[in-house]
Amino acid sequence: MLAALVATSDCAQAQNSKESPSNGKELPKVYMYKEISSDNLIKIYEALGREAKGRVAVKLSTGEPGGHNFLQPALIKNLVQKVNGTIVECNTAYGGGRANTESHLKAAADHGFTAIAKVDIMDAEGETELPVTGGKHLTRDIVGKDFLNYDFVIVLSHFKGHAMGGFGGAIKNMSIGIASSNGKRLIHSAGTSTTSWGNPKQDDFLESMAEAAKAVADHCGKNILYISVANNLSVDCDCDASPEDPKMGDIGILASLDPVALDRACTDLVRSSEDHGKIHLIERIDSRHGMHTLDHAEALGMGSQQYELVKLD
Repeated sequence: MLAALVATSDCAQAQNSKESPSNGKELPKVYMYKEISSDNLIKIYEALGREAKGRVAVKLSTGEPGGHNFLQPALIKNLVQKVNGTIVECNTAYGGGRANTESHLKAAADHGFTAIAKVDIMDAEGETELPVTGGKHLTRDIVGKDFLNYDFVIVLSHFKGHAMGGFGGAIKNMSIGIASSNGKRLIHSAGTSTTSWGNPKQDDFLESMAEAAKAVADHCGKNILYISVANNLSVDCDCDASPEDPKMGDIGILASLDPVALDRACTDLVRSSEDHGKIHLIERIDSRHGMHTLDHAEALGMGSQQYELVKLD
């Protein structure tokens, strides 16, 4: 049974309304289960009404060695196997334990992912480019070459904080996560380099993340969907080998066909939570001006920060 609800926190009231936007389009729906379980992960996928067909890529973070907050294989196994999906990643650009294919696959195995599905490090044998339309900083997004092998993408994100972006959700996962090592440097440098992270203004970096994500969304068309699990809500990313322990409790599973709406809903639920531990995550988001990523993505036409929150019971 579906019960359509709209977020009612003070910070969300202006954004989240059942009234249609000024362009007359229907608000995107963001579905939610409060209980985080393998069964509910499948149910929320089915609620989206968009079947993953053909060769299905499931983009998630396999987690930096030493970290422990990443989505657990036991949680995602049934969904990944239901769609006959391949877990996809690209190598990192900051060193660490996933900077090359051999070590990355070892980390994926050590964390239990290769036991539930095939894992494809998409830039293991090279990279390719996707065009960026309407960007201020990027004209291209450099992604793992194997990304082109897939017919459908499930962006399965662990929503949490992030040291540079403020928070990591769907847009971060599909931009930096699908970018090759060179592509990651291009995003971090706001389009100026594939050999270093450069020293861009913070907003330029955030805008570049949105632009790279739009390139992925444009490439996929309707053959993509977005699911975020808001648990283990550390202020640090799964790319951190020693993340800070979470200070607030889990929120739930959320899903949408609109990545901007999904990321906005996750941040709104953090802000409206009665958990006093939320102040740490809110501080991380706001100190990095993290919401600007969504402002730019919305301006690019990638999605809407207005949405209808649909709680699934």
